[in-house]
Amino acid sequence: LKLMLVFKLVVIALCCGDWCNSKIKYRKEPWRKMQVRKVNWHYTLKRLELVPFMLKEAPYQILEVTYDGKLKVEQGNELTPTQVKNIPVVKYIANPNEYYTLCMTDPDAPSRLEPKFREWHHWLVGNIPGLNVSAGETLSEYVGSGPPQGTGLHRYVFLVYKQPGKLTFDEPRLTNRSGDHRAKFSIRKFAAKYNLGDPIGANVYQAQWDDYVPKLYKQLEGK
Repeated sequence: LKLMLVFKLVVIALCCGDWCNSKIKYRKEPWRKMQVRKVNWHYTLKRLELVPFMLKEAPYQILEVTYDGKLKVEQGNELTPTQVKNIPVVKYIANPNEYYTLCMTDPDAPSRLEPKFREWHHWLVGNIPGLNVSAGETLSEYVGSGPPQGTGLHRYVFLVYKQPGKLTFDEPRLTNRSGDHRAKFSIRKFAAKYNLGDPIGANVYQAQWDDYVPKLYKQLEGK
């Protein structure tokens, strides 16, 4: 009788162990995927030479950036100026009771080899309540990619910062009809000026010249 009881206990223990192991494996799987994604994200930013040049390390959030409802920014994928001419939708994890700053900037102006106008910022919005970008304070209206012909791929970096509170910005308000005051911008200096700390999220795509760029240049001349 004792032998039978011991046998049953062993069987129960083994079954329970298999069940627990399967549950542990299942629960760990999302964590493993997140870790792999995080490693790949960090590698992408290093490969694109954004870490440690623009960023100390990879932000923990990968921003969801979508153009025209379907075209996504995918960690350094190549898009065309034609594809990114309209304002994208940017999503991130946010506290609705806090304020955020969003920036899109090009560190490769006029080219990655000779970036004498680094950075040329394309979009700057502050005092965003939560993730409601359209309700934020637009400092620089959105301008799509306009890499000069023959300058190769440019990196276009989206960054989101959490603000210490609602801020008063003294930057000039820039429209999308002029390219004035956009060159030689530094998002690091801007972040330091307003005590934004490191970005909480980022994403990046690359683009090179296409036949939409001349139209964009005319727009920036007010035409």
